[in-house]
Amino acid sequence: MLGFKIISISLCTALFVPQQILAAPASKLDLALSEHSKNKIKVLMNDPKVWKQIPKTVTLCVYSPDGANSEAFEQATSYISEMPRITQIAKEFGVNMKMTRPTKLSMQIDLDYPKLKQKASTDIQLKVYTDERVLTEDFRSKRCDGAGISNIRARQFNPFVGSIDAIGAVQNYKQLTSVIQLLARPEYDAKMVNKDYEIVGIVPLGAAYIMVNDRKIDTLAKAAGKKVAVMNFDATQKKLVQNVGAQPVSVDLLTVGGKFNNKEVDIMAGPALLFKPLELRKGMTDKNGNVVGGIIKFPLIQVTGTLIMHRNKFPAGLGPIAREMISKQLSPAFQFVDKLEKEVPEKYWFDIREADKPGYIKIMREARIAMTKEGYYDPAMMKILKKVRCGQNPSSFECALNDE
Repeated sequence: MLGFKIISISLCTALFVPQQILAAPASKLDLALSEHSKNKIKVLMNDPKVWKQIPKTVTLCVYSPDGANSEAFEQATSYISEMPRITQIAKEFGVNMKMTRPTKLSMQIDLDYPKLKQKASTDIQLKVYTDERVLTEDFRSKRCDGAGISNIRARQFNPFVGSIDAIGAVQNYKQLTSVIQLLARPEYDAKMVNKDYEIVGIVPLGAAYIMVNDRKIDTLAKAAGKKVAVMNFDATQKKLVQNVGAQPVSVDLLTVGGKFNNKEVDIMAGPALLFKPLELRKGMTDKNGNVVGGIIKFPLIQVTGTLIMHRNKFPAGLGPIAREMISKQLSPAFQFVDKLEKEVPEKYWFDIREADKPGYIKIMREARIAMTKEGYYDPAMMKILKKVRCGQNPSSFECALNDE
C-alpha cells in the first residue's frame, strides 16, 4: 500500500538529519495519523496509477560527522526497530508489507495489495556524508533523492521554511513545537513546495547560544571590533555581525571549532550539540585550564534541521503524510537537546544581566524586520512566528505593533 510505503520512507527520512539530533534512544514512535491523512492514504492506495509511481530505488543522504560507524549513527538508525509496528498497521489496511535491512546502509520494502492485485518493491540506500556542504550539492544535482540538512542551508531550496531560524523569531522550545506542528497542517502544504523541492519534515536541533573566549564580552557593545565566526553559506550571519560593528570571519562546520579554539575568532554561535564534538572547552579555557570564556545562556535562534526531497522521485501525496508523522516525533528530539545542554558542565554557562535582556530582544527584532525588508527572511513566515510568540506571550510589547 502506497500510504504505508510513504510512512516507511518517512521514517527512513527521519534518519537524515544531522545525526546528533536523532541520537536519542528510540522510544516508541507515535504512528497514529489524523483522519485527513488516513483518508488520503486510502485514496492513494486505491489508485493504480499511483502504484506505478513508486520508485524502485531511493537514495537518502545522511549527514554524520563521524561517519557510519559512529555511536550517533547507530542510535539514529535504531528507529528502524519500529518497522514491525508499521507492517502490522499496514496489514489492518489489507496490505502485506515486508521490510528487510540487508546492510547497515540499505533497506528493502516489498508491498502486496491483493485488493488491486498490485505489488511494488523499493530498495532504499543510505549514503553517509561527513561534509554537509557536499551533501547539499549532491542533493541539488539529484545524486540524492532526499536529504536532511540544516535549515540555514535549506533556505536556498525553500525560503519560507528556511526563515524559521530568523534571529530572535522563535524564543523557546514551546514556541518551536507549536511552529513545527502548525506547519504540518494541510493548509500549509503549498508552502512546503518550491519548484522540484518539497519539505517533508522539520526537526529541532537546539537553541543557538553565543559562545565567547572571554567572559568580558557580555554585551553587544563589547562585541564591537571582535572577530566573529559566520557560516560562509549564510549571508544573514555576516549582515548581523556587521550591524553590531564586529568583524565577520568566514567558517564552516569543519573549521569553526579550530578557529574558536585557536583564538582566531573571539565569538561564535551554535547549539550545545557542538560543544563536545568540536571540543569548544579549549576555546573557553586558558593555558592553565582556567575557564575564561563560556556560553551565554540566552538563545539567539532555534536551530532546526530540514528533511527535503525531490518531488518527481516520489508519488504525489508523500509530503503531507510525512510532515504530519514527523511533527509527532518531537519529544525524543527535545529530550536529546535537553540532555546535550545538561551535559555541558555548568562552569561554562553564564548569564547576561536580566536588565539587559529586553534590549537584546529589541535589537534582534529590529534586525529581523530590517533583514526581512531586504529579502533575507520570508515575510509570511515572520507573520506566522509573531502570531505564535504573541499567542504564548500576549503581554509582549511587540504584540501591539504592526511592523512585522
